[in-house]
Amino acid sequence: MRALGVVIMAVMLSLAAPFLLGNAMPAGVALAQAQSGESGTRFMFEGLGQPGGNPTLQRQLLPQTGTMRLEAVFGETNTPIASGLIWRVFEDRFGEDRPVLVARSDDPRPEFRLIPGNYTVHVSYGYASATRRITMQWSDVAEVLRVSAGALAVRGIVSDNPVAPSQISYSVFVPVGEDEEGRLVAANVRGDEMVRLPAGSYHVVSTFGEANSIMRTDVDVETGQITEATLNHRAATVTLKLVGYAGGEAFAGTAFSVLTPGGDVVREAIGAFPSVTLAEGDYVLIARHDGAVYTRDFSVVTGLDRDIEVMAGQ
Repeated sequence: MRALGVVIMAVMLSLAAPFLLGNAMPAGVALAQAQSGESGTRFMFEGLGQPGGNPTLQRQLLPQTGTMRLEAVFGETNTPIASGLIWRVFEDRFGEDRPVLVARSDDPRPEFRLIPGNYTVHVSYGYASATRRITMQWSDVAEVLRVSAGALAVRGIVSDNPVAPSQISYSVFVPVGEDEEGRLVAANVRGDEMVRLPAGSYHVVSTFGEANSIMRTDVDVETGQITEATLNHRAATVTLKLVGYAGGEAFAGTAFSVLTPGGDVVREAIGAFPSVTLAEGDYVLIARHDGAVYTRDFSVVTGLDRDIEVMAGQ
């Protein structure tokens, strides 16, 4: 790189030689080193492009920057990616331990004005990305990066009825060996969000509500495609109440605990009538109010939302 710098300097000096006879430099021309923080030697010519500038000099000298034009396409289909991209341009600078971020854009087809040098371009599409090393000289360049990626959308149903996206959350894993949840990729994604992923196989864990209604499935994400996974949750939502008589008004400030028949706590809640989404099965409900404890066994049937009342004094 040092030898190349010497050659470039020699060429530029030969171009400027007619103006450097003697010890004088003509008005309007200044040869300067790059400002602090910029790499390499940079030429700045005062007066170029301004009224009174030397038109002959303007025709002879090379421009200071070039334009880098970028585009991303799906790897297997070559279809342009129109949204969801984040571009970052890093410059290799002498004396720096790592490349320096010099430009960023979320435009699908960005253009960057850059001085000559070596750059690394990184484009991300969700969790997928592509990288390319580009050398800028005194001319424009156009590069197309291929991203092998698709998107995943997850929705839930109960007895063929759709579940509101706000009640669904899911996590995405990459299987490792025999472990389906070998490496976590995305966690607690809302049901109304898509996840952009590198093409490949994944394991999805979907949760309906905030308790134990959990379903799992394996999916394959293909390049340039939206993969939709529909998971059928076997669950229902129950409303917990402590009442003095059947159908009576619920006692405020009651602490509820929902347990499995084996005594494992599934969900706890406080209030007059909290709602809990539970997987199909048998449960024990414990209600605590004013120092007294009341219990009841109950069952959850898929798709059957109902009230579960505990009678005070029984």
